[in-house]
Amino acid sequence: MNELVKAIKDLCEDRGIEQDVIIDALEAALVAAYKKNYYKGKNDSPNVAVFLDRDTGEIKVYSQKTVVEQVDDSREEISLEDARAISGAYELGDTVNIEVTPRDFGRVSAMTAKQVVTQRIREAERGIVYGDRSDRSLGMVTGTVILADADRVYVEVDQYDQAEAVLPKKEQPEGETYAPGDVLRFYVSDVRTDHKSTQLILSRTHPGLVRKLFEKEVPEIAEGIVEIKGIAREGGSRTKIAVYSSDPEVDAQGACIGTKGMRVQSINDELKTEKIDIIKWSEDPAEYITAALSPAKVVSCTVNEEEKSARVVVPEYQLSLAIGKSGQNVRLAAKLTGWKIDISAE
Repeated sequence: MNELVKAIKDLCEDRGIEQDVIIDALEAALVAAYKKNYYKGKNDSPNVAVFLDRDTGEIKVYSQKTVVEQVDDSREEISLEDARAISGAYELGDTVNIEVTPRDFGRVSAMTAKQVVTQRIREAERGIVYGDRSDRSLGMVTGTVILADADRVYVEVDQYDQAEAVLPKKEQPEGETYAPGDVLRFYVSDVRTDHKSTQLILSRTHPGLVRKLFEKEVPEIAEGIVEIKGIAREGGSRTKIAVYSSDPEVDAQGACIGTKGMRVQSINDELKTEKIDIIKWSEDPAEYITAALSPAKVVSCTVNEEEKSARVVVPEYQLSLAIGKSGQNVRLAAKLTGWKIDISAE
């Protein structure tokens, strides 16, 4: 992947911005750069467009001319005869793109576009914060704790410095404490705006935080080689995550665990005391339910498709493990699979 495209992709993931927003901004900046450096003024500059190839990162400048019967302005118009010399498909009123990329355009555009792109990034971030979002979610952000009281924690989020960011008590994992200066990752679960201010509602218990952490730590997930099929979470205590790969040579669970457990350990460090069970997803309900009850061993699993319920038998010594403390293990397994699960001893 071209370095420019990779840099844009990394920037978008870090800032939570759509990639097209940055590329559109860059293309607009390059149009301005071209006109500024190769034409004296607006009256001398033609209609131009700049296109960035999303795969190769190649940048090309095109002069855009409208196909007309009689040319009055050669900077903006082209005759039908000349257009059809390029392609026989052109008709009157069509726009013809004629490449005019200068040889040294890469150097010029890099110097000129930086300031414009930076400004557009800020505008895009403000647009994300203040915009009307149907999903009401911004994904994962990194923030620094400013103040913590009994009801909420106030956080400074660099990407959204115009908004107040708050972590309510109900979005805090049980037992997790916060001190000024702590740097943590949060999931933005809601955005509240009025004519005076914008407030980000943060969460440390949302399942989306676990999803984003795995996407960041596991390249196979980010690349689509491994897919997250489901997440069931009780924040601060335990998470079950089901993963799958259509490539038989890829171990989805192993990819998420990482060499010597380094990948999942990194996520554990962020979530502190929370346990994570990585489950192998299966389209066979019995196999999926059996895996979801991990770490308990299952003797048999009988499913009722109509009622979407399952009867699971475990060894007697595994019964308490299968059910879990206060029923947590079976509760999360049922939430993860979407099946009602009844457990009995062998």
